[in-house]
Amino acid sequence: MTEPKTPKNHVFAWSYKNPDRKGAVSTGEIEAVTLNAARSSLRRRGLDARYLTIKKRSTGLMGQKIKPADIVGLLRQLSTLQNAGVSTMEGLQMLRLTSKKPGMKSMVQKMIQHLSTGNQLSDALALFPAYFDHISVSLIRAGEQGGVMDTVLRNIAEYKEKDFALKKKIRSALMYPGITVLVMIVVVIILMVKVIPVFAHLFTSFGSQLPYLTQLVVDLSDWMKSHVVILLLAPVLTIAGFLWSYRRFKSFRWWADRVSLHIPVIGPLLLKGATARFMKTLALLQGAGVPIHLAMETLSHVSGNSVIDDGISRATKNVIAGGTIADGLKGSALPELSIQMLSIGEKSGSVEAMATKTGEFYEGEVNEMVERMSTLLEPFIMIFLGVVIGTLVVAMYLPMLDMGQAILVGSGVKK
Repeated sequence: MTEPKTPKNHVFAWSYKNPDRKGAVSTGEIEAVTLNAARSSLRRRGLDARYLTIKKRSTGLMGQKIKPADIVGLLRQLSTLQNAGVSTMEGLQMLRLTSKKPGMKSMVQKMIQHLSTGNQLSDALALFPAYFDHISVSLIRAGEQGGVMDTVLRNIAEYKEKDFALKKKIRSALMYPGITVLVMIVVVIILMVKVIPVFAHLFTSFGSQLPYLTQLVVDLSDWMKSHVVILLLAPVLTIAGFLWSYRRFKSFRWWADRVSLHIPVIGPLLLKGATARFMKTLALLQGAGVPIHLAMETLSHVSGNSVIDDGISRATKNVIAGGTIADGLKGSALPELSIQMLSIGEKSGSVEAMATKTGEFYEGEVNEMVERMSTLLEPFIMIFLGVVIGTLVVAMYLPMLDMGQAILVGSGVKK
């Protein structure tokens, strides 16, 4: 059967039939994000996974949002309880009773229901792909098999905490200039559409010829006033079309991601952030004992940039063929220094340690770039804003100066 697309916060309910050796058929229902996940869950419970049909789509948390800090807290608390010898089911029941947020209560309750049918914690977390990605689920599954759940849960919590902080810093660094420029554009449009026409009408009433700069601004104001709907709709439609194309077409997404890496200042920031995420995730997977080929397959979806992901996918094929990660990454978008450091780690048998150090190095680079951007961009934006507003002010005052001079000359007043 065709597997449905899974939006965020949505899981699917699957109806199944389980014929026994005597021919009797039992039916039931299971929740899972994908068809393969439903089949795997049924096999672990010793049930026939062949007769599966989709029944309905569940809205998961019914629109209730959960903050990243809440997810980190949940993982830390589960780690502490596991370390204390509390079973996963008992730990979740305790967390459900102590949680005061409806979204968390609903999530934990669904986890408990899923565990009560014979599934494991990794299966329960997979029901919420918006909060527990493929990496987290794979690590917890490895922890369940190795009996080191408390360590794995703690490591994932620390990883997520740092990853959320890194993404927040990058977003903040990109949002500040974007919002400032947007406000500046809105202010200029208001001045050109509402304020300049008042001055233009005043100047016209005097019947004098306007200076070149003033005439240019007035003509531009007239054009903007007659096309104000286009000026307002064009940016909105452009952004909406870009986002729609980015999500729908892989070739467009690859092109946009490639262009983003070559934007001055922003490109290096995105690249270093993706490199830090790749290296720290590789270290986490290696520390959990995930086989390198499986780790590489997982890593080909973590950077957030399709150009980088394509390079990692090529490296995955090289690893499966018996090559090294570093050799496979040559020619990819990742910085040459990071590849060299990873190569040293592979040769010395310390991939986890070297990947951790490399990830921390690039994370520090991102932090430094964010601080530098905040310091350098502000004066540039203020200068640009001053030039634009200053030009409009000068354009409006030039005719006044000319008229004032004409009045003085006409009245016989000499300079």
